[in-house]
Amino acid sequence: MRAQEITFLKLVQGEKQFQVPLYQRTYSWGREQLKRLWEDIGELVDQHLAGETVAPHFLGSVVLAPGQIQAGGVQRWLVVDGQQRLTTLMLAFTALRDHLKDAGHERGVARAHRQVLVNEFQEGLDHYRLLPTQADREAFISCVQSRAEAGGSDNIGAAYRFFRGALAEGQETGEANWISTVETVLKDLLSIVEITAESGDNVYRIFESINNTGVGLSQSDLLRNYVFMLLPKRGERVYDELWLPMQQSLGPKNLELLVWLDLIVRGHSKTKQSEIYREQQKRLQPLANNEEALQREIEQLAERGRRFLHIIEPQRTSSPALRAVLERLATWGGQTHYPLALHLLDLVDAGRTTPEDAAQALLYVESYLVRRLICQTPTTGLNRIFMEAPKELETDRPAAEAVRRFLSGRRRRWPSDEELREAVRSKPFYWSGRPPQRSYILRRLEESYRSTEPVDFAKASLSVEHVLPQRPAPQWFELLADETEPNQTPQELHDSLVHTLGNLTLTGDNSKLSNHPFQRKQQILESSALRMNLEIASAERWGKAEILARADRLTERAVELWPGPIGGVKPAGEEWPGWAELRAALVAMPSGTWTSYGDVAELIGSHPVPVGTYLGSNSSVIGAYRVLTSEGKVSPSFRWSDGVNRQPPKELLLGEGVTFDAAGRADRSQRLTAPELAILLGKDVAQPVTPDPLPDEEDADAAERFRTQLREHAPEAVTGVAATLDFWRGQGGHVAYGRNEETSCFPKLDAGTSERPHVLWPFGIYPVSGTVEVVFEYLKTRTPFDDTEQRRELLRRLNKIDGIDLPEAKLELRPSFPVRVFAEHADEICGVLDWFVHTAALDLARRQ
Repeated sequence: MRAQEITFLKLVQGEKQFQVPLYQRTYSWGREQLKRLWEDIGELVDQHLAGETVAPHFLGSVVLAPGQIQAGGVQRWLVVDGQQRLTTLMLAFTALRDHLKDAGHERGVARAHRQVLVNEFQEGLDHYRLLPTQADREAFISCVQSRAEAGGSDNIGAAYRFFRGALAEGQETGEANWISTVETVLKDLLSIVEITAESGDNVYRIFESINNTGVGLSQSDLLRNYVFMLLPKRGERVYDELWLPMQQSLGPKNLELLVWLDLIVRGHSKTKQSEIYREQQKRLQPLANNEEALQREIEQLAERGRRFLHIIEPQRTSSPALRAVLERLATWGGQTHYPLALHLLDLVDAGRTTPEDAAQALLYVESYLVRRLICQTPTTGLNRIFMEAPKELETDRPAAEAVRRFLSGRRRRWPSDEELREAVRSKPFYWSGRPPQRSYILRRLEESYRSTEPVDFAKASLSVEHVLPQRPAPQWFELLADETEPNQTPQELHDSLVHTLGNLTLTGDNSKLSNHPFQRKQQILESSALRMNLEIASAERWGKAEILARADRLTERAVELWPGPIGGVKPAGEEWPGWAELRAALVAMPSGTWTSYGDVAELIGSHPVPVGTYLGSNSSVIGAYRVLTSEGKVSPSFRWSDGVNRQPPKELLLGEGVTFDAAGRADRSQRLTAPELAILLGKDVAQPVTPDPLPDEEDADAAERFRTQLREHAPEAVTGVAATLDFWRGQGGHVAYGRNEETSCFPKLDAGTSERPHVLWPFGIYPVSGTVEVVFEYLKTRTPFDDTEQRRELLRRLNKIDGIDLPEAKLELRPSFPVRVFAEHADEICGVLDWFVHTAALDLARRQ
């Protein structure tokens, strides 16, 4: 085998084709991997634009085996390993080419297409530089050929859409030559090690060897080995007295994190965790012949490790003020604040600030994170902000003042009181952040009442509850009808209010509260120990006016708990963050789908009218033509921007596969609702049930609630649902029940082992709303249904049943069908479930 380091452009140039063999899995990179790659690309772009010397970024290796040279002179290479990064970069170039096309850069379009994507003078399959597996091939070719269906619901389409959105947003905020710099980085500053097998090598054996290796050395392992190689005389004592205790107290993962944080607080703010060893080695190299100096370095690292323990285990901290805020940040979760928190503890131990001043500084950090979550400020660049903080803080000021000034910087987006008030009133808080963070904010708001008998949150089992229910009974709509605006339905008003902070509380009685009328909820809330619930229970009714009034009261408490930036006003001239979220949502939509102005407004916390106004003046926004009226019609006022030569919206949608009826209304099954748009953006829309290991017994009380609700709302489906669940149990499955407002039901299957639980479920049944949600969103993260073809097969089998019509564009979402289908087609549904269990069993056998 031969190996050489090479740029991506040099790797793919020439009359060649990279073919992914059948034994490799389909393309599987998701949002997290794509984000990490794009962040790396963004850093290289920033360095290049700043005039810095830019070293190529190492992506990893690609292992190739020579195939036959085709009659037309194309050299074929089998991709033994590295197909994920190779496919990703090809998709990045398809997105770059299409971005340049929209911008009118014809030479750039030709350059990207001919240099990277195709063999210009070849025909048929030989025309494509990359040929994925058969399952991915059609989706990939659609992107390369710029077909209408490019950017579908599979992983190939999702990656293409990701890069389209990233390029569009980068262009919004970047310099004039930003896009050309991106092209330079993609071509010339991404480094790959090309490993080429010799003819006669057993290619499949190489693939097995690469993918079945043991656990490699971590970055901290490599650093330890390097350092102690340089300590022949002192090594054993230094290891026993310093390194081993540090390693034992922190554990492997936290030790790795400490070694990275050590670099960050020293000012190496651009160091990635994958580069820890190289950067630490470079820093320590001058001390290679000085054992005493190396020992001091390890002593300093061990001291910093003891301080780091106070961040991850705040109870170790003696200062009450500092311990309290560290505990709150630990409850908040995540590691974003770690570099700044560790720097502040360094200052305390060095006597350069007091514990109280550091606590106030960390309160500003907490406020910064909380306000950004409530206002749904994009998290792009958040990690970089905290990594830069240790070296950017003003040293001639108290730490708290320095931190507040730093976080108040114009481009760091610390929301003002005005922005906070607007967001509390209008943003769908229930989709913000992670569930524990939402609960944390409500808990802190409850604590602000300073009750004489406060709730012990450590012992209480509380969850977030909607006062106005997510799936309300008719009485609720009658109440809302009195408060609708002109041309607004009660359902639209409900959707704009239901997930806002003013409508949410904490309770341990979700199943009791359900979707009852407000008077029944009052009776339950009156017995609550939480002051915020007693306040809600004292209201005479619960509609728009009450929700907005409570939102304003909660804002006043939030402002007191979490102080704002210096100045405290919304920065002038800055774009409202909701428009960036709108653009991200539209580009995330798979081809063959549409949404409405109301859905977009609900997502971003706005109103359909300003959404329409924004798109009317920015119709060149990617996917603007996919936004229709609530009826599914193209808005009469929709116009392409001057100079934009595109087909009418309806023709574009027809080309993608959206169907219209005789009245010009788009098929509602192809509509993406606000929750579905939120899922596509990676928001943590509340899960109906957790994928925990299965309990020994079903919850009898929950089962009876489910049956009662089903008898009340869908009596025709009761017998069919019961027969289907009995069939599922006979297949070795189990039935679990939700704990939210309506008692949902989930047929779950243990498809794992005692060592590695692996729980699957095909759908959830919602008895009050009368829908059955097929949970492709969850299946796409679990074998064997992480393979798009397996999810597609499940969709095909369900769609053969009368009454079920699931759009293929929703293969990563939760499309639904009516529960009444069980009335006449329970046997056919059981047939699909039989296939589901058999498929899971085959996968388990393969994994064992």
